[in-house]
This record gives sequence, structure tokens and C-alpha cells, in this order.
Amino acid sequence: MSNVHPLIADRRSPRAYSDAAVSHEQVMTLLEAARWAPSAYNVQPWRFVVFEKSADTAMFERAFATLVPFNQSWNWNAQVLIAVLADTLTAKGTANPTASYDAGAASMSLLLQAHALGLAAHAMSGFDGEALRASFEIPERYAVLSIISVAHHGDVASLPEGLAERERAPRERLAIEKVAGFGRWI
Repeated sequence: MSNVHPLIADRRSPRAYSDAAVSHEQVMTLLEAARWAPSAYNVQPWRFVVFEKSADTAMFERAFATLVPFNQSWNWNAQVLIAVLADTLTAKGTANPTASYDAGAASMSLLLQAHALGLAAHAMSGFDGEALRASFEIPERYAVLSIISVAHHGDVASLPEGLAERERAPRERLAIEKVAGFGRWI
């Protein structure tokens, strides 16, 4: 891992957030980073619905309400929620089989940019996608993939003990041999 760039090696998905405001300029920088992600045929199928607590508290709270209770329990200081969507259709109206993959690349660019800015960002699958779709009138052609919460880093001691322990634990990753086969299946 010593040759992996620190921007990648040091990125985490923290849960300890401060209640300091995240500026709109910082949010725009995150979205700009996502915009430059690669995509098949340069289709750029990612879409984001952004909820800034400081700009529109009511909309932020509607989006927050779609998080599962566990994710609500540690996101109380989140300042921004970003719903990640993928356009499942091409311009010709045919299925885009790489839409989710491409939106994932854009999301990773956003997460890395957040880390580069010194922000905490955590992608979540624990939310009610259909409630989000209904609440914000998201068309059916868009797959609702995840929600990324963004804030400034907070004090780990503010988390419930079980989560604080997880936050302090070293990051673990599967060994290369478990995820990559060279010239053969793993």
C-alpha cells in the first residue's frame, strides 16, 4: 500500500461530524470533481440532488427523513446530503448497462474531492429510495443509488460507544488475492 496515493489510502467514511457549515462553494467543488469522472461513451449518466442544510432546511429535513434510523442516528450534524442517481437510458432510449458503474465513478471523484478539501463524506445505501423518489419527483428512468452525507470532521467521542469504536478502528481491506485473479478466476 505504500505506493498508493495518500488521497486514496487515507480516505475514510467517517461518522463523527461537526455542526460547522459547509459552504456552497465547497459543495460546488465536490460536484465539479464528480463532473470530470470517466463514463462509457462519455454519456455522463450521473445526476445529483443536493440538499444543503444552510440553504433550505425544510428540503434537507425531507431528504434526511428518508435515511434509515441507524443512519439518522449519526448524521444529526450532516450539513449536506447528496442523492446519487444514474440515468438508466441512453439518448436513444435504450438501456444504459454502465449507468450505475459510471455514477459510482463520479461518486468516488466526489468523495476523494471531499477528502482533499478536509471534509468528511460518507456514502450510504441505508435510505428509502422510493420515498426519496416520491418526495422529490425523481423520474423512473433514474436509478436512486446512494446518499452521500457531507460535513466537517467532528469529535469521535460524540458518537455512541459502538460507533466510536468503529471510527477508531484501523481500516480493513480484503487482500489482493481475495479480489484479483491473474490469468484465472480468484
